[in-house]
Amino acid sequence: MRKGLEPSDLGDLLELPNVAVLATYRRDGSVLLSPVWHEWVDNGFNVVTGSGDVKAKHLRNDPRASIVVCDDAPPYRGIELRATARLTMLEDKAIVRRIAVRYLGQERGEQYAETGGDDLLVRLEPGEVRAWDFTDDFA
Repeated sequence: MRKGLEPSDLGDLLELPNVAVLATYRRDGSVLLSPVWHEWVDNGFNVVTGSGDVKAKHLRNDPRASIVVCDDAPPYRGIELRATARLTMLEDKAIVRRIAVRYLGQERGEQYAETGGDDLLVRLEPGEVRAWDFTDDFA
């Protein structure tokens, strides 16, 4: 396994519409793992959710978060980012639309952006990054 990689070493992994897993912390300190749509932009992750969602409530209480994206087939590339989340209310749906279209296609993504309840941007920029792949094992 190759370790210590940079996001740019992972090829197209961060461009693919893989579902990520976001970790947030409950008040009792236990972790909630949530599947989320995401986009990698400007060396960080954008995740959108509803302002009343449990993930948002957790992050308001404790802004520490981790997110992981990985392949489910060889070469099993992956990245984990630990960060302090920044929450911003969305003034327009451009980010929601872009992410929804990425996962659902143009028509269904547009519809989701107009009817879904996502109104909050969760921004995760590198605090600590761990990236890996098994490319050498599958060469």
